Amino acid sequence: MFQLLTTPILQWLQHKTPSQSQHLCDFERIRHEIKPCDVLLIEGRSRVSEVIKLITQSPWSHAALYIGRVHDIEDPRLRAELKKHYFGAADQQLIIESELGLGTIVRPLSSYEHEHIRLCRPKGISFGDSQQLINYAVGRLGATYNVRQIFDLARFLFPWMILPRRWRSSLFRHHPGDSTQTVCSTMIAEAFGEIQFPILPLVKEVDGDKVQLFRRNPKLCTPSDFDYSPYFDIIKYPFLDFNAHSHHRLLPWRGNGSLVGDELDFYIESEATERADPADTGPASEEYKAS
Repeated sequence: MFQLLTTPILQWLQHKTPSQSQHLCDFERIRHEIKPCDVLLIEGRSRVSEVIKLITQSPWSHAALYIGRVHDIEDPRLRAELKKHYFGAADQQLIIESELGLGTIVRPLSSYEHEHIRLCRPKGISFGDSQQLINYAVGRLGATYNVRQIFDLARFLFPWMILPRRWRSSLFRHHPGDSTQTVCSTMIAEAFGEIQFPILPLVKEVDGDKVQLFRRNPKLCTPSDFDYSPYFDIIKYPFLDFNAHSHHRLLPWRGNGSLVGDELDFYIESEATERADPADTGPASEEYKAS
């Protein structure tokens, strides 16, 4: 009976809006330069993604952990365990993620080829630590998705606006939940916790000039925390960048394209694109030098 009730709800939450074809990142560069244990942040398009964006006040609604290819994993027992859940080609680049309706799964990196992606790279992580982190993530494969935690997170982040103070975070304190359930960012936060790698720890002064770190509850971790953390490098590979075009004035602002439909509400067709021609800056530059 419970399954009959939850299945249509899950299907409704998983429904995705069509891709808007905004080429915000260069997936080919991401594919070539990504490293094991990089955290991918994804701007999801499903209804549950919109809920998470609203709760966290961030465009990043989903997180996944890149683990490399099967042969990148050093431990043969870990490779064997991974192969129980992944049946594709051995040379595929793989991620592990927790997704509503599917649980914790492994899938190809190419699944997000047409999405807006940002990489968060842990600073100074060793090869041994990376293998331990991946070992934890592989061990979570098959765990179910904890839908309840999404609502608990909303309760925790919006206590004053919509709920009595006494309801703030009681489930986190008194009902930690089934350890076989997780959500995307919680699983990854727990994996980094296995190697004592900080995401957003509490830093407290002790004994005057000393400090002590306290791990944050991984159930309170959201995708945007990896973006905000000072312990991760933020790596962006824009579809068009200055490496390819040398200067922002050389970006292709002019052309025969035009805005259609909803694009007209968010973007403008500049009437001043002629001034973007770098040749027009010559006299001004000479005048500046003369002054």
